[in-house]
Amino acid sequence: MTTSSNNAPPVDELRVGTCRAAIWRNEADGNTFHTATFSRLYKTEDGWRSRSSFGINDLPHLALLAQDTHRALAELNAATDSSADE
Repeated sequence: MTTSSNNAPPVDELRVGTCRAAIWRNEADGNTFHTATFSRLYKTEDGWRSRSSFGINDLPHLALLAQDTHRALAELNAATDSSADE
């Protein structure tokens, strides 16, 4: 079973343009791993909002963000694996 606290903030956030990645810490079967969610930020009269849909102009930013997020997840998971070995 995978657990993650719904109230816990992401362990990291990355941004490229209006695209944002949130990195989350998860635990399952005694193992810790990290996952990511992607969103697009936009401003309304009431403040900032986010959506999980992306337009054609968002996709180049999303592609760069996905590469950066992949690297960050790999580093976090490697650090988690290393600390488990100690």
